[in-house]
Amino acid sequence: MAFQLSASLATAQEKIHHVDVCIYGATSAGIIAAYTANKMGKSVLLVDPGKHIGGLTSGGLGQTDIGNKYAITGLSREFYRRIGKHYGRFEQWTFEPHVAGNVFKQFLAEANVEMMLEHQLVRLTKEGEWIREIEVQPVIGSSGSPRKIVRAAMFIDCSYEGDLMAKAEVSYTIGREANQKYGETWNGVQLLTKHQFPDGVDPYKIPGNPTSGLLWGISSDAVMPNGSGDKAIQAYNFRLCLTNNSKNRIPISRPEEYDSTFYELLLRQIAAYTPDSLNWQLLHIANMPNQKTDINNCGGFSSDMIGMNFEYVEADYEKRNEIIKAHEAYTKGWLYFLGHDARVPLHLRNEMMKWGYPADEFQDNNHFSPQLYVREARRMVGSYVMTQHNCEGREVVPDGVGMAAYTMDSHNCNRIVVNGMVKNEGDVQVGGFGPYPISYRSIIPQRNECANLLVPVCLSASHIAYGSIRMEPVFMVLAQSAAVAASLAIDTKSSVQSVEVKELQKILKLNPLANGSQPELLIDNDDLVNVKFNGRWIKTEKLHGLYGSSAMYTDDKKASAQFSLPSGAKSGTYSIYVYCPAWKNVSKKQNIVLQLEQKIKVTINPSLNPDQWVSLGQFEIKSNKKQFIKLESSKVNGGYSLADAVLFVPHNQ
Repeated sequence: MAFQLSASLATAQEKIHHVDVCIYGATSAGIIAAYTANKMGKSVLLVDPGKHIGGLTSGGLGQTDIGNKYAITGLSREFYRRIGKHYGRFEQWTFEPHVAGNVFKQFLAEANVEMMLEHQLVRLTKEGEWIREIEVQPVIGSSGSPRKIVRAAMFIDCSYEGDLMAKAEVSYTIGREANQKYGETWNGVQLLTKHQFPDGVDPYKIPGNPTSGLLWGISSDAVMPNGSGDKAIQAYNFRLCLTNNSKNRIPISRPEEYDSTFYELLLRQIAAYTPDSLNWQLLHIANMPNQKTDINNCGGFSSDMIGMNFEYVEADYEKRNEIIKAHEAYTKGWLYFLGHDARVPLHLRNEMMKWGYPADEFQDNNHFSPQLYVREARRMVGSYVMTQHNCEGREVVPDGVGMAAYTMDSHNCNRIVVNGMVKNEGDVQVGGFGPYPISYRSIIPQRNECANLLVPVCLSASHIAYGSIRMEPVFMVLAQSAAVAASLAIDTKSSVQSVEVKELQKILKLNPLANGSQPELLIDNDDLVNVKFNGRWIKTEKLHGLYGSSAMYTDDKKASAQFSLPSGAKSGTYSIYVYCPAWKNVSKKQNIVLQLEQKIKVTINPSLNPDQWVSLGQFEIKSNKKQFIKLESSKVNGGYSLADAVLFVPHNQ
């Protein structure tokens, strides 16, 4: 595509923005990418069609989906450390939406990031394989000025939809591949039992009468064979921040668009097994600080608006807004129905009436999240496609620029009739694997398609592999990597495909906070150089809340594990932490010996701190001395002693 600047644009110089890096999408990833590029010495512009920053992380998803904290590095981990600081902890992974929003504002302010909110992408111009400029215009109803031109050396698409990627004519796919395409087993159509209706739920308006038509929300499509591909998209929803604090609670009122027929199927589900509680049976209520929630889909009929998002991916902004509003109306109506419809059992109505919208959240959006959970949209078909084989460790890439660790997770895609009963189709939740690297080639286009674009959110992965990768902290990790790569490409006047990955990996390791501060020192139990085990220890890879791929446990009273400070560690003051995996069989006492300037003994109770770093204190470290942390076996009440990871955090961070 030839690069031509029209006369009308050429004369409107005041509308042209020149920057080194243009980032599209003010999601959590977009903010981290902007911050990183600035710290790399580059001028940055962050563009988004909305006015909400932080995406899902500040939009209600307060219960972070991690899989394994070991996978979360760099500025992504720093985000959760800053959240922790707000709550008086070392790090925290559950939080209120406004707290996340304030932390993102800190990042933007520290980097003095220029933003162009409420501007949608309307045109992209390429010269050969290079994007030269994009054109954006104010969204309908905003107070923005006329169309603007943005010229940049590098572009990073951090949107959930992949709009800039699509405008750049980069190859992408939508929906689910057939299993046979990549030799997978969990891709494509999947009719399984999780988040499913119990047998016997009738799908017809008049039970037993197919001629009466299907209840709302049920498709007439036939179920396809398991593993077959299609264009179906896993369901979207809102992650709901509610509160039961009467002083902060706004009652859930009847929405204008309310239609009780939307929830007839919910009544039939309730009648089939009469749940004794809302939580874990009709919705998943995760408790957040200050009597708030992050509520997610749970069960056969819940907050997921199954099958109603297929048009969203390729729709224009106006149509997308219609779909978002339809999801909002469905969700508000569902909450109102649960609390007010007389056909809902009284104990469930009473439970629902305890909840309301928090007055101190989303104050510019009537206290309801402005961010639809776009779980999956376009996925780039890039230089490398991540698949189930990567998730399960059968294929390990050498050019990793981030890690993922979450279960291969797809929400339902369709609601159909099977043998005269209503069934959901598409939910997959398969885990049991440790952290695995994500290829740099999966966040860049194919070499002949685009030379100056990186895509850390709608990255190159099969549907089922994307289900594992698509977590907010991972997006932030990949966005930092993308911004460093963009900066390297600018410095070397080369394409993103020509970036030296080893140099990129080195920068990410040595400068993880992008500010030149000294990196923290992590010593994991799998470190064969710096960890020595004495006595009888057993390795496990199955515990919940492991740090890394494994942990060690023992019931040998004479066993110990010595974590030595790596050679080259700098002198200085460090805060030292030991990690406690979540395990019900852990001993209630752990003796720890710190051999530093002098020998110090500390005792902790690991059972009180599951899946957390526990502080041992602040200590001076001398680089010219052999120093170590020894975890001693302390078998109490039949529990096991564990050895997983030790962390040294320098005070210059």
